[in-house]
Amino acid sequence: MPILKSIQVDTRRLIWLFGALFMVVAVFQFIELPDTSPVSSLIGLDKVHSAAKNVSQVGDSSFECHTESNSDSEKEKPKDERTDLGEVPSPNSTSVVNGALKIIDGVESGESGTDDKDVASAPALGSHPSYVEVVVAPALPPLGKKMASENEEATFTSPPRPPETAPSTAPPAEENIKKNEASKAPEISATPTIKEETKPLPEVVSIKQMNELLHQSRHSYSSMKPRWPSTVDEDILSAKLQIENAPFVDDPTLYAPLYRNVSMFRRSYELMENMLKVHVYREGKSPIFHRPPLRGIYASEGWFMKHMEANKKFVTKDPAKAHLFYFPFSSRQLEETMYVRDSHSMDNLVAFLNDYLTTIKERYPYWNRTGGADHFAVACHDWAAFETTKVMPDSIRALCNSDVKEGYKFGKDVALAETTVRSPKNLLADIGGKPPSQRDTLAFFAGRMHGYLRPILLQHWHDKDPDMKIFGKLPKAKKQKNYIQYMKSSKYCICPRGYEVNSPRVVEAIFFECVPVIISDNFVPPFFEILNWESFAVFVPEKDVPNLKTILLSISDERYTEMQQRVKQVQQHFLWHSKPEKYDIFHMILHSVWFNRVFTFQP
Repeated sequence: MPILKSIQVDTRRLIWLFGALFMVVAVFQFIELPDTSPVSSLIGLDKVHSAAKNVSQVGDSSFECHTESNSDSEKEKPKDERTDLGEVPSPNSTSVVNGALKIIDGVESGESGTDDKDVASAPALGSHPSYVEVVVAPALPPLGKKMASENEEATFTSPPRPPETAPSTAPPAEENIKKNEASKAPEISATPTIKEETKPLPEVVSIKQMNELLHQSRHSYSSMKPRWPSTVDEDILSAKLQIENAPFVDDPTLYAPLYRNVSMFRRSYELMENMLKVHVYREGKSPIFHRPPLRGIYASEGWFMKHMEANKKFVTKDPAKAHLFYFPFSSRQLEETMYVRDSHSMDNLVAFLNDYLTTIKERYPYWNRTGGADHFAVACHDWAAFETTKVMPDSIRALCNSDVKEGYKFGKDVALAETTVRSPKNLLADIGGKPPSQRDTLAFFAGRMHGYLRPILLQHWHDKDPDMKIFGKLPKAKKQKNYIQYMKSSKYCICPRGYEVNSPRVVEAIFFECVPVIISDNFVPPFFEILNWESFAVFVPEKDVPNLKTILLSISDERYTEMQQRVKQVQQHFLWHSKPEKYDIFHMILHSVWFNRVFTFQP
């Protein structure tokens, strides 16, 4: 009995000793690690709860894969710089849950839905501290296979149908946007950075700023990913790689200072000739479709349509082989046919185009594969920018009204040259002009008083200076120079905007070998992604009209002569021919569409 009592006393002392020790450890850990449960820490449950918390966050819209090294202050990564599951973990990345190994998979998921329903539809594991669930996800796909995003099908799936959506636990879109904009954390992503936050444009975008916007667009703008793969995508990726690594080749037909990068242009043009296939839709009735206007200031869209539909080199009847799809509609014919005079409304024009596109979308799958990103239209009427923005905002648009402030997108859209065709049977009539030494007029303009700028131009310069031949509508009189003669004998041809930013005088000046002086804020000049316009043209802000002569006189004779020679050298890119010729305006329009598609494409 004494021995038994002695054991009981020792047992109580031992229990009290362990209890005291536990309390000391608990107090110490509470002071040093206030966010950690003492009990969990002592028996190892903190790792379990941490793993459970990580698993619960997989179902969140951020789809960010946290590890123990993540700090609480780390910001969420931008959605466009992530795959659908956030960072792509390495094959060895694991989370421990009740001793089970969870391999985080790159299955198809996103804010719009997910096929990983066990994860997306499961309750938030972090909502109850004692709730732990083992989730076994499918293994990662083999390396080299692309992970699908919310805008595409995986490359290894067939047929090309969008995934069914599952219930999403995503927070409101506005909350995600705010988080994404605040993110600066680095990421490991299977998809390239697509877009950057765009800053508001200034009221007047200078030519220097346009150059910067064009450069930025190569990094910030990408078209929608194709919803399912096609062999033509491989062609485009191959072309992009070859263009970016184009070797220098001395081509006597291309004068390097005229171009942003003559080697890239030459290589891109060669690839277009050897590779490009365009499918022309046959839908659409005349006169709005398939009846090109070949005369007047909107003739660019007409002559392109004529040459494109008749072309045997680029056109394919098999749309599965097409890199581009062409809508053969005339914005000029649309206006003449559909516009209700004095209605001041384009609603019915937009509705007409929308009905046409609905037919295309329902009849063929090609628009749906890319969201229209590989489709293009060539439209020269002033209203075309508004009309096409409404119904085909993601398609490539070749526009004469290339106004930065009216929806023109650098890197995607093409600035179309507005050309005046006076004689469709003689497209090169009166081409050329006098040499620099025989051009006795400093500056010339004549035209109707369209818009707000031209009256200001006349107010300051009409009959004010003998060197400045600035007129309204040029009167016809015997023994006086006509419009073409003034163009041929003037050093500088003034090209002010009319109602819109574009003017056919830009191409007319080049046609008659006169240095164009462009006075049109926010106007993107033709083929801007290819040509170095500042090497052969003068840009004057609208506010500087009163200083026009001073600006022109500040250009040295040597500089003027150099610019005039470059106008002659760039002229080949602005000429229509009854049958298209290498490097002419038809090929330049098609090339710019091709070039922009190559550099906005993302696989």
